[in-house]
Amino acid sequence: MYSHHSPLTRKLGNFVALNEAELDILDGLHQRRRSFVAGRDLVHQGQLRSAAYILAEGWVCSYKLLRDGTRQIVDFQIPGDFLGLRSVLFRTADHNIEPITPVEASEVLSSELLHAFAETPRLATAVLWAASRDEAMVVEHLVGIGRRNALERTAHLLLELNARLVLVGHATREGFACPLTQYHLADALGLSAVHINRVLRELRESRLLTFHRGQVEILDFDGLVDLAEFDFDYLDQDGPLLR
Repeated sequence: MYSHHSPLTRKLGNFVALNEAELDILDGLHQRRRSFVAGRDLVHQGQLRSAAYILAEGWVCSYKLLRDGTRQIVDFQIPGDFLGLRSVLFRTADHNIEPITPVEASEVLSSELLHAFAETPRLATAVLWAASRDEAMVVEHLVGIGRRNALERTAHLLLELNARLVLVGHATREGFACPLTQYHLADALGLSAVHINRVLRELRESRLLTFHRGQVEILDFDGLVDLAEFDFDYLDQDGPLLR
C-alpha cells in the first residue's frame, strides 16, 4: 500500500484532512509504480491519450519545444505533484515532461482518476485545489518573465520551490537540495546560462542565498522575500515557512 504520509497526501492535507476511506481510494491510484531515467521524456507534446502520473520521488520539468530547438520550461514538478493531469481530459498532450533526476511515479489512467473522483468528492475537490495552485504558479511565472528583472525573478522562483518543498517535507526555511542546473534555470526564467551565473553570484555576494553543488542555502530569508516582493498568498498553504 502507498503511505498515508506520502508527499501527495501531505500536500492535499494542507487543503483538507482526508479520512481513512479517502486515503484508501488515494492508495488505489498507486498500483502501477514506474521508474524513469533522467533526460528521457515520459510524455511527449502531441502524444495521444497519455496517462497522468503521481510523482513520488525525483524532479521533472514540463516544457514546450520551439521550432528552432530552444525550449521554455513552464514549471518544475517535485514529489507530491501530478504530471500530465490535463491529459485526463485532453486528447493530446500539450507539452513535454522530462525527468531531471531518476524518477519514481505512479501511472494513473483517466478512468481510474474519474472513478476515484466519483467515489470521493472531497478528494476531487482537493485535487482541483492542487491544479488551481499549479495554475496560480504559472501566472506568477508569466509575471516574472514579463515584469521582474533577472535578480527578482530568480529569487522568486527559488523561494517558490522552497515553499513547495517545505509543504511535502523536503525543505526547511534554511534551504533545500536542488538538482537544477543553470541551464534549467535559464530555460525557465527566459535568461541565458551566463546571465543566471551572474545573478547567482550577485545573490551570493549580497549574502542572500548560495547555490552550490546541488544545495540551495538561504542566508537571509526575509531579505530574499523583500528583494523578490514574494507574496505567499498565491501558494495558499500554511506552515512554519510563513511564520
